[in-house]
Amino acid sequence: MKFNEFKYERPDVEKAKKDLEKEIALINSGHDLQTEIKAIDNLFAIFDNLNTMGTLVSIRNSVDTTDEFYEKEQEFFDENRPVLQQFEQELFMRALASKNRPGLEEKYGKLIFLRGELAQKTFKPEIIGDLQKENKLTTEYGKLIASAKIEFQGGTYNLSQMAPFIQNKDRETRHQAQLAVSKFFASNEEQFDRIYDDMVKIRHDIAKKLGYENFVQLGYDRFGRTDYNSKDVKTYRDQIYKDIVPLVSDLTKRKAKRLGIKDPKSYDLQLSFLSGNPTPKGDRAWQVERAKKMYDEMSKETSEFFNFMLDRELLELDSKPGKQAGGYCTYLPDHKAPFIFANFNGTSHDVDVLTHEAGHAFQVYQSRDLIPDYRWPTMEAAEIHSMSMEFLAWPWIDQFFLEDTAKYKFDHLAGAVTFLPYGVLVDDFQHHIYEKPEMTPDERKETWRKLEKKYMPFKDYGDDAFLDKGTFWFRQGHIFHAPFYYIDYTLAQVCAFQYWIKHQENRKAALDSYLALCKLGGSKSFLGLVESAKLENPFIDGTVSKIVKPIRAYLDSVDDSKL
Repeated sequence: MKFNEFKYERPDVEKAKKDLEKEIALINSGHDLQTEIKAIDNLFAIFDNLNTMGTLVSIRNSVDTTDEFYEKEQEFFDENRPVLQQFEQELFMRALASKNRPGLEEKYGKLIFLRGELAQKTFKPEIIGDLQKENKLTTEYGKLIASAKIEFQGGTYNLSQMAPFIQNKDRETRHQAQLAVSKFFASNEEQFDRIYDDMVKIRHDIAKKLGYENFVQLGYDRFGRTDYNSKDVKTYRDQIYKDIVPLVSDLTKRKAKRLGIKDPKSYDLQLSFLSGNPTPKGDRAWQVERAKKMYDEMSKETSEFFNFMLDRELLELDSKPGKQAGGYCTYLPDHKAPFIFANFNGTSHDVDVLTHEAGHAFQVYQSRDLIPDYRWPTMEAAEIHSMSMEFLAWPWIDQFFLEDTAKYKFDHLAGAVTFLPYGVLVDDFQHHIYEKPEMTPDERKETWRKLEKKYMPFKDYGDDAFLDKGTFWFRQGHIFHAPFYYIDYTLAQVCAFQYWIKHQENRKAALDSYLALCKLGGSKSFLGLVESAKLENPFIDGTVSKIVKPIRAYLDSVDDSKL
């Protein structure tokens, strides 16, 4: 069955409630272990069906945000998801209190119970109204971003389609492209401020109602982080500041020298080479054909997976009007099918997003037979699979970039390192915001610009007064819809760098380790997965400086003036 044949049917919420109540009543009510296991398995099947329908709506709504039918269905799920969420909470509450808990832990593993304890802390029926408001604000932000129609050089473009202009070889084109994008955000500044201000206040209220001091720990608990806290993350951010910011500053100077620019501005940072950034040498169909060849040759597991995706048309890659910005991978449980969404725009990002999202999809495909809670790891572990896949693709990358291959490899590795300070900046910013939720919109912008100068001292906005006052974060969707998520990318990147190092040393051993990690899904915590894969713990001081040495050595070995 192809994706367009996947049938959507709006769930009957009242029936779903009755079915859920019936199964939940069998747990922690004196029944034997087998009765409880059967009830939990039935509940998982109901949740899977509801999630399949919700995910179909989300995908079809994001593919065409102007489709009125799926817009209404999205509103239905925004309204009803929190109502149904309380049944998941009750399942965990009853399972945690069951006399059969030891047997349930043996059947399902202990981690689900640890996460269940966290989930209990993050939900009470009295916050349903607040969660509904939070969902609506997230949808409103997505629609505002998708509404961008930027007039530039005689055409009209969305945000994703502006990327090639911001990477253009002509400096004035890059400059004007940045100003054109900023103009869209500036013209909607009040809306972005209002949406975010409402989000912060609602999240703070939710945290207080649940007994938290503020939203920070609730943000961590929502993501099921069982083995690290904000102090560990601060130790990690400090390592990035100490060991990575100086390297990125050096790389930025090297870039300016390559470009022949004495005073690099923010609009120069997206261009890496005077000869132009590396680009894939064919269109979307050409790239997918090469991706198929790559995955066929990489391993039998990757071949089976990618052909499954192609046969069922589970790749939605073209950029088009009304389509939501960005890229993601999701999963349709009833079809045991991952789904990849992206916006190709002719830049190297097309290959990055294809390999990145394929890493997510490959992982969940390997974990598809695990229980729902273990199909995906927590976010920071999930990103290890995606970012590592970008590096595992290196032996085939010449198939996409041809004469730009050396340029792509240097730019890909340098870009991954350069991302780390920005990633921790996003995280540090959110800690400041939620520790002081009474901040005004102007104070938030000042906080962003101050932190930007700490982590990215080389970022000069020139005559773009709008960005210079601290508004770049308006375009970072995670800050709006997934607070405290962004640090996950950087933690995963530090782990993915270790796969890059392993892959340089022994390709087969690295791939075997990666496959074993994918098969574990989310059955272990972040640090449990790191330990299983024999990776270095990013929270231990000294880890980042150790990993950065071979990366710096590789980058220093390349004469980038010739690229």
